[in-house]
Amino acid sequence: MRPTVWVCLALAGCAAPRGSTADAQGEIAGMLARAAGDWNRGDLDGFMADYARDSLTGYVTGGHVQYGWQPLYDGYRSRYFAPGRARDSLSFDEVAVRALGPAAAFATARFALHRGDSLVASGPFTIVLEKRGARWLIVHDHSHSDPRP
Repeated sequence: MRPTVWVCLALAGCAAPRGSTADAQGEIAGMLARAAGDWNRGDLDGFMADYARDSLTGYVTGGHVQYGWQPLYDGYRSRYFAPGRARDSLSFDEVAVRALGPAAAFATARFALHRGDSLVASGPFTIVLEKRGARWLIVHDHSHSDPRP
């Protein structure tokens, strides 16, 4: 083989991500299933454990951008986990993940909040994730609610 071919093969091997999209798909889909279970048990701390706990964690919803894990936590606590407030059941569907490298991925999915047999809210969302150690953490969440009929 010519030296140029060897160099190209070596560079391609170095650039290939170590984790596959299938690995990321399974890990992130599992993370979302666990998060929905935490939500449905009333465990806000468990639900929020999948968000990067720093001031740069971003959240976009309703046309507003918010930064920081703590403001996101406080918002969920006041809107959905306040004492005496009925909490709707959360589920995630249509989870699709794309690995962007060994430590970065984004996922799209749909959320649904149900109260009994009634759909209260639903919509698509995109999350950007960073692998820190053995865990995927959400560093950015952009959620959008479907229009009400």
